[in-house]
Amino acid sequence: MLARSMARTISIVGAGRVGTTLGKRLRQLGWRIGAVVTRSGRTARAAVRTIGAGKPNWSIGPEVFAADLVLVCTPDDAMPAAVRSIAKLGGRDWGGKVVLHTSGALDRGVLDPLARLGGETGSLHPMQTFSGRNVPSLDGVTFAVEGNGKALRVAKQIARSLGGVPVAIAGADKPVYHATAVLAAGSAFPLIEAAVRMLEKIGFSRRRALETLLPLARQMLDNVERLGPRAAWTGPLSRGDFAVVAKHLRALRRYPREFRQAYVATALLAARVLAKNPQAALRDLRRVLKNSEGDNR
Repeated sequence: MLARSMARTISIVGAGRVGTTLGKRLRQLGWRIGAVVTRSGRTARAAVRTIGAGKPNWSIGPEVFAADLVLVCTPDDAMPAAVRSIAKLGGRDWGGKVVLHTSGALDRGVLDPLARLGGETGSLHPMQTFSGRNVPSLDGVTFAVEGNGKALRVAKQIARSLGGVPVAIAGADKPVYHATAVLAAGSAFPLIEAAVRMLEKIGFSRRRALETLLPLARQMLDNVERLGPRAAWTGPLSRGDFAVVAKHLRALRRYPREFRQAYVATALLAARVLAKNPQAALRDLRRVLKNSEGDNR
């Protein structure tokens, strides 16, 4: 049940993967959906169909201002222009309205044009991946929230109503917070894809390569959750078997240089954050890397 202090009508500016997902879930919780804005009529109508309510718009107009809450879900580089357009609506009558954006890296400062007009501003970012093809579970998901008093309260209430866990962070810490998502999830995609292509090169079908690696990745995550990162860490580097690491480096000469660079970067990072004696592990690993570079000449 929605808290009485929460806004009742929401406009969504930038109804892409995140905007449509949040809009659909909030509609199911009883919110009234107002304007749904994208860059074209086709995508706006598609977003409304996905959400199950709302009025499609392909430009920022008066309908956006009519809501109690405006949720800005545009890409980061498009957000300043979108905010300037929103600020032209309603003159100086933004007092009492809440505006939240969903960027992981930006703080509420990008919404300053609306704050100067009396709007209550903040940000609400779910630490979840959105494919656009299904609605991900938000139960237990961390929502980074920040903003002024009313905006922060509304952001926390929205997160809880969606089943998430709101965590208030300082605006200056948003880039670090967002970088952790890229390290933990975004960087996993190219690593797995690189591993798939390596298996394809030695005769695996793509399907078999995925069926080989994905269970391994899932088990690794399960082990981290159950045992903790250090206890779950496996592989030659965890055992101090630098001869195997050297063998891997030689084998990676057959692949584009980025494959070897990724292997080296992740090995150095693992030694730094997981080894019992990081300085010793890094020293031994760098010796192997130096000898490997000599082998390449």
